[in-house]
Amino acid sequence: MTLLTFLVIFSTLSFLFFGFSCFFTAEMRTEFIRYGLSDHLNLIGALQIIGAIGLGLGYLFLPYLSIAAAVGLSILMLLGFGVRLRIRDSFIQSAPSIIYSVINAYIAIALILSL
Repeated sequence: MTLLTFLVIFSTLSFLFFGFSCFFTAEMRTEFIRYGLSDHLNLIGALQIIGAIGLGLGYLFLPYLSIAAAVGLSILMLLGFGVRLRIRDSFIQSAPSIIYSVINAYIAIALILSL
């Protein structure tokens, strides 16, 4: 298994988990209240699920879809990092969002270079 394949699988599964968590867990609802984004919980969850599906299926069948999904997820996580900075979360609390942003940016760049 290549690094790229591993990262696509990791990101796809992670965003499916986080996306569905937005709809079904009280913990995620509480976090979005803390972020000041409770009105956008369902939208962000849906974007995460759509991005994960696009990333995974695109990787298997449509590289351009996978690239678009990776870019979208990277931007979504970059915005999430901005929210974490705005509410003054610690580095440890903020790190996952920037790490996921970098992972998905890497996926997009690697896919573009492999075309």
